[in-house]
Amino acid sequence: MNKIVIAIDGFSSTGKSTVAKQLARDLGYVYVDTGAMYRAVTLYAMQNNFINKDHFKVNDFVMELHNITINFKYNKDLEFSEVYLNNSNVEKEIRTLEVSSFVSQVAAIPEVRYQLVKQQQKMGEEKGIVMDGRDIGTVVFPDAELKIFMTASADTRAKRRFDELIGRGDDVNYEDVLRNVQERDYIDSNRADSPLVKAEDAVEIDNSHLTLEEQFIKVKQLVTMTLEDRE
Repeated sequence: MNKIVIAIDGFSSTGKSTVAKQLARDLGYVYVDTGAMYRAVTLYAMQNNFINKDHFKVNDFVMELHNITINFKYNKDLEFSEVYLNNSNVEKEIRTLEVSSFVSQVAAIPEVRYQLVKQQQKMGEEKGIVMDGRDIGTVVFPDAELKIFMTASADTRAKRRFDELIGRGDDVNYEDVLRNVQERDYIDSNRADSPLVKAEDAVEIDNSHLTLEEQFIKVKQLVTMTLEDRE
């Protein structure tokens, strides 16, 4: 059976990564979490004092991009690939609300996007890949055989993110999480370079009221139809 590229875009906390991981396992495809790549770059900027709530030393940070190496290593116990920044496992560190508060600013830098998009496109050369992010169907893989755009209300997404952080033991409050979701939506949709937009040929799925199982069934049906059309 011919393998395809599946591009899943959408707003933060819409469940893109969850369904992408499910699909990759089900199809035997490679899964790449591009959001995690941008989070890892952001973590590097924070660790090296290029960005905080008072400043963002953009030019200095861009000069350091060549020192950043990001890769994924499959964890058999967790059944997904964890993110490594310069050979250090940063899977937990990149998921904090603090990283979330800066990631959209970092991702808006053209030089950052250029470097990561090159890596992402190389990963998809052999097909058989599921990739989620903000510009996968529009920039990274404009010719992807299947493009999906995930959306949900800001309140729904904030509640999901809040529950996830609380479940991990983080000390957060709902209003801060909602504010972060809304701010990221605005930055992602209004940045000059590769803004978050729905590709013209993408199938939109609003999962505000879908269970994880219902969401997966819906997406799997789209995959099946796409594969059948290519036979």
